[in-house]
Amino acid sequence: MAEPDFQLRVTVEASLRPSEDPAKLRKAVENVLGDCRHEVSLGPRAVRLTSDDNASLRMIHDQLRDRHVRAAARKLLLRGREGRRATLMFNRQAAFAGVLALCGSESESPLGPINLTIESDKVEAVIDWLTAYIEG
Repeated sequence: MAEPDFQLRVTVEASLRPSEDPAKLRKAVENVLGDCRHEVSLGPRAVRLTSDDNASLRMIHDQLRDRHVRAAARKLLLRGREGRRATLMFNRQAAFAGVLALCGSESESPLGPINLTIESDKVEAVIDWLTAYIEG
């Protein structure tokens, strides 16, 4: 399935705990987006990646499909939708290992979740693309 054909802005961020290695947190956050163009902002309290590249959602799309959690992701994205934004949370330890495990609440990730925010004038179409069931 091709990348979506709409404009979007994706932000992935996580707060940095005093006990954490910033390089490891950066790796976990970058693992959410996979291989795409993005900007990194590494501050004393958070790591943030932003991307306007439609390919930034490919890793998420593929993991939702491969892990059979599209329906759960759709429910969480629709619950976290406000206007032209939708949010989703991932477990940071799993993301460090390259696995995108959904979090339904902040408490499901002991050090706090990695937060994904998708902004688009067609946010519903983005959600549909991310969580679409394709036979075959």
